Amino acid sequence: MALPRWGAERRPEMIEGLKPYAQYKESGHRWLGSVPKHWSVLPNRALFDEVKDRNHPKEEMLSVTITRGIVRQKVLLDGSSKKDSSNLNKGAYKLVQPHDIAYNKMRAWQGALGASSLRGIISPAYVVMRPRTEANALFYHHLYRTPSFAKEAERWSYGITSDMWSLRPEHFKVIGSVLPPPDEQAAIVRFLDHANRKIDGFIRAKRKLIGLLNEQKQAIIHRAVTRGLHPDVPLKPSGIPWLGDIPKHWEAKRIKYLLREVDHRSTTGLEPLLSMRMHHGLVVFSEHFTRPPQAATLVGFKIVRPRQFVVNRMQAGNGVIFPSCLSITGLVSPDYAVFDPIADVNVDYLGELFRSRTLRVKFRSESKGLGTGTSGFMRLYNDRFGAIHIPLPPREEQDSILKGIEEQSADLTTAIARTEREIALMQEYRTRLTTDIVTGKLDAREAAAELPELPTAAAELSADVLDEGEILDKTEPEEN
Repeated sequence: MALPRWGAERRPEMIEGLKPYAQYKESGHRWLGSVPKHWSVLPNRALFDEVKDRNHPKEEMLSVTITRGIVRQKVLLDGSSKKDSSNLNKGAYKLVQPHDIAYNKMRAWQGALGASSLRGIISPAYVVMRPRTEANALFYHHLYRTPSFAKEAERWSYGITSDMWSLRPEHFKVIGSVLPPPDEQAAIVRFLDHANRKIDGFIRAKRKLIGLLNEQKQAIIHRAVTRGLHPDVPLKPSGIPWLGDIPKHWEAKRIKYLLREVDHRSTTGLEPLLSMRMHHGLVVFSEHFTRPPQAATLVGFKIVRPRQFVVNRMQAGNGVIFPSCLSITGLVSPDYAVFDPIADVNVDYLGELFRSRTLRVKFRSESKGLGTGTSGFMRLYNDRFGAIHIPLPPREEQDSILKGIEEQSADLTTAIARTEREIALMQEYRTRLTTDIVTGKLDAREAAAELPELPTAAAELSADVLDEGEILDKTEPEEN
């Protein structure tokens, strides 16, 4: 198994010395390939019973997510713009008990599946499978969250378009799975629990470092877009209480005199889908995520052309507002606002200004709706957005400030990119390691025997650490 390019010294130490099993046999299933000779291969109907336990309306609501498996819905919604889309009458919702396997029928092929460590209820459209005696739910949690199973789930999913594909229970039961001996399933789970703890710790430390680096970078940007590049520049009152003093030769201008909203919709859905990503701006969806929606589902999405601005109305206060630096015309969610520059301004400069601390705070204070400035259903409506004053230097100075920001933050930008790559490599390694162990390509029994049992393993089923720096579009199939 290939190791991350930055070397073996950062691997969890118990991974050293893993070897293949002595004997193998063909499983008869492409997604499994060859498996250890002593493992059984059975259809899922021999391993699981479907459960439809309803009429538990007072139980806690759970969600089945792609990133984290089964989580409490209130944890998923807290601090986000997502809303509770469940019905008030929850009598039809299905009960999930600890160690049940539950999956989102329309998102199983994207990884929305997992073993539950919680008791609660989920959407009646979801599927609950209860493992039989010899099937360890935690083992199948890892097995079914591998890319190889996702492809198998996709193969068995049925529907007119990708957004309609559904892995029905009768098809899930036909899929073949491995069944190692019970003690070996437990050893694999123990090994992966320890490995994931160490990998998660590595990723958390790296993301904390990225946060610190971004703070330093934002301090440079904030100083430059509110005071310019020269620390001794004469200042004047801006006349705007929240804005304070600005350089004497700058103006305080309302955004509505710089940007104008446009609303052009796609009639074919054939333009590439774009995604808004924190710290990255607008990117082509297909280059970062698998299986973008088909064209039919994108009809009516907003068209974005190069150098236009895109604003996530519900996340503007978090800095999710970017000019398109792409050379192509693409599509974004109809919920977003798209703007044309109507003055002689550098749109990249405006992007840096809008994501500065001062403007993010102002955007949050001007957002209206249900909730708070950082969560709930807060929106920055166009009238309030356009009425906000911003500090604006002459056009030539905008260009020079951008160049200065780039030069002063070059080392930070390089360090952030390097650290993000290290995280990506570790995530790739985790995926390869997990897949190789749960499909029997590597034998973890001896290594697991030397590891202690983790008493809280069932509560830490996450196969990944959530990247809190990413804000995903509603078009990205992230949650239930």
